[in-house]
Amino acid sequence: MASSPTDAAVALSRLGLGARPGEIDRVAADPRGWAMGQIRPQGAPQPSGQFTDTAERVAQYIDYQSEAGLVRRDRRAAAPAMAESAPSPAPAPGMPDAADPQAVARREARQDARRDITQDTAQEFLARAQLGATTDDGFAERWALFWSNALTVSAAKFASGAFVGQYEREAIRPHVFGRFEDLVLAAEQHPAMLLYLDQARSVGPDSMAGARRNAGLNENLAREMMELHTVGADGGYTQGDVTELARALTGWSIPTARDQRQPSRPQRARRMAAQAEPGPDGFVFRANVHEPGARTVMGKTYPAAGLAQGQAILRDLARHPATAKRLSRRLAAHFVADDPSPALVARLEAAWTGSGGDLAQVARALVDAPETWTPQPAKVKTPYDFIVSTHRALGTRPQRIQPLRQALLDMGQPPFAPPSPEGWPDTAADWAGPDALVKRLNWSRTAADLAQAADPDAVAAAALGPRLGERTRLAVARAESRPEALTLLFMSPEFQRR
Repeated sequence: MASSPTDAAVALSRLGLGARPGEIDRVAADPRGWAMGQIRPQGAPQPSGQFTDTAERVAQYIDYQSEAGLVRRDRRAAAPAMAESAPSPAPAPGMPDAADPQAVARREARQDARRDITQDTAQEFLARAQLGATTDDGFAERWALFWSNALTVSAAKFASGAFVGQYEREAIRPHVFGRFEDLVLAAEQHPAMLLYLDQARSVGPDSMAGARRNAGLNENLAREMMELHTVGADGGYTQGDVTELARALTGWSIPTARDQRQPSRPQRARRMAAQAEPGPDGFVFRANVHEPGARTVMGKTYPAAGLAQGQAILRDLARHPATAKRLSRRLAAHFVADDPSPALVARLEAAWTGSGGDLAQVARALVDAPETWTPQPAKVKTPYDFIVSTHRALGTRPQRIQPLRQALLDMGQPPFAPPSPEGWPDTAADWAGPDALVKRLNWSRTAADLAQAADPDAVAAAALGPRLGERTRLAVARAESRPEALTLLFMSPEFQRR
């Protein structure tokens, strides 16, 4: 089917991450086919690089926790000794005596372990941004980023941040064109989510472990699972449903050092390790902390079944009509307009319910929808979108994590660190305030000064195609310098919106 270059420009900016040099011309022959061809059973492409998988990161995290435990022990032991010693130049408050070389070595080992994990996560983010800047599969990449944000975890908390790269690579990207229930189950059971929402601390009060110590439920995962990940606040559930789901989820956890079975360990430790049932991607089910009994959630009763009980409830929530309705609207709001048309939402919802939550069918419905191809851009780019699309327009990619991190910090979207379980906001009101635009202008000037592009006019035409307005075209053409011309392009309404 014949398509105009306008459709190609719309596809690359709205469905994708922006046009690279020559890309509008290449896609113009079949913009819909360009997007449809990226909907593959294997999911979205992965960033390039040699990164640790979840199993390896679990081992590193256990080592870090062990070192942290030894440091805390050293601090407790040092406190009374410091209080009794004669006045002398004191170590920093709460730190072990520098004269204890073993304590110092342990503290340094803990710091090294934390730094290594943090640096590795930063390199993962750089690799993700490089993929965004260079990929030919812009729709698949935006689709994956949407689901990573919809099922968000955050590096603002170190424990979850330690796993955020693995979470996106192993729990999100492989499942984004499969069934939603498989995607959400992989997400909820990943260590990043379990640590972010404190599920690993949740103990059934009447479980074997709960009966031995004063421990109780943590409802964070259950609440966000219902409110943000599936049916939504208007989905018809009650606080009682949240509590029942939290009881069903007790036992969902991650490996710890005590799970390493050793004949020399005390009998109680060996018994607790034996009750840890390993699952995929660093997940562990602990039968000894699981709340026994049947659970009733949203009117349906689930018999006692250990791990399978919580999984059955989650799958039913994923299949619930309220989930299809809420997430269809969120998809439409992300890809097309802050206030999407009811007709578009209805099309996506019909595809969702008719296919049993097959996200490939939902993606195809989005590509097929006439609302997707309206030429007027209605979405303001997030800072990450803005930076990635600028690199794409210039035919470059981010080279170092530090300037990328600083730019995103300045613009209010630090790497892998959304401020709450709701994820990053997604409307013009959130990203187009006066201060935000000043920060974008400052970064645009820096990017323009560093750019090697010889012809700003050509950059503008290749990046926006028919979306390039006459006013912006003239401003770029009449600029007094190449950096000024590129700055005007990057700050133009056509470039800031998608």
